[in-house]
Amino acid sequence: MNLIPLPEFWAVIPAAGVGARMRADRPKQYLRLGERTVLEHTLGCFLGHPTLKGLVVCLAEDDPWWPGLACAGDPRIARVAGGCERADSVLNGLLHLLELGADEHDWVLVHDAARPNLSREDLDLLLGELAEDPVGGLLAVPARDTLKRVGKDGRVRETVDRSVIWQAYTPQMFRLGALHRSLADARVSRVAITDEASALEWAGQAPRLVEGRADNLKITRPEDLEWLRQRWGLGSGD
Repeated sequence: MNLIPLPEFWAVIPAAGVGARMRADRPKQYLRLGERTVLEHTLGCFLGHPTLKGLVVCLAEDDPWWPGLACAGDPRIARVAGGCERADSVLNGLLHLLELGADEHDWVLVHDAARPNLSREDLDLLLGELAEDPVGGLLAVPARDTLKRVGKDGRVRETVDRSVIWQAYTPQMFRLGALHRSLADARVSRVAITDEASALEWAGQAPRLVEGRADNLKITRPEDLEWLRQRWGLGSGD
């Protein structure tokens, strides 16, 4: 059992996306999941944690839904403008933390706005496992199904060894200074960054994978939201 005290941390939530594949009248983070929105559930896991130092949510500048949320007035939450891409939003959030006086050695956890089923157990596991790690890392899940590499014609080219393939989840946990430098340098070099770990990888680091729960899914399509409603015992459309 890990007896190392859980470290203090900042959280950054990029939430400027529109989620077009949900085919909804608003961004997916503002869809209802019971009595609260998806985003409120996502933030709740962090706001309820005793070692949270503060949280930055990165939103579209013309976002009309955020002010109506009960948590919008929470003094622990800072709102900053999101960017065109996820990496731009995260970089804006990190810059805000540095402006607040956060230390570059502080831990920062970046989490998807549309991933509301993060368990406290997984959050504590990540914090505990990486507390003294020199690089940081992320929650991930080993691939379960047989994987195929396909050609442009849609036909199988080979079967991929799934034992070395993991699905990257969030939160992803890195030192503030290292993550900021990696993202900023990647932007200058016009390198495509898909998640925070890929920025550290591009900078020559090897993030650690921490196996988490597979139900920490990211809501991408309508059936994902319906699956969570059923899992949580909610009615359709709640």
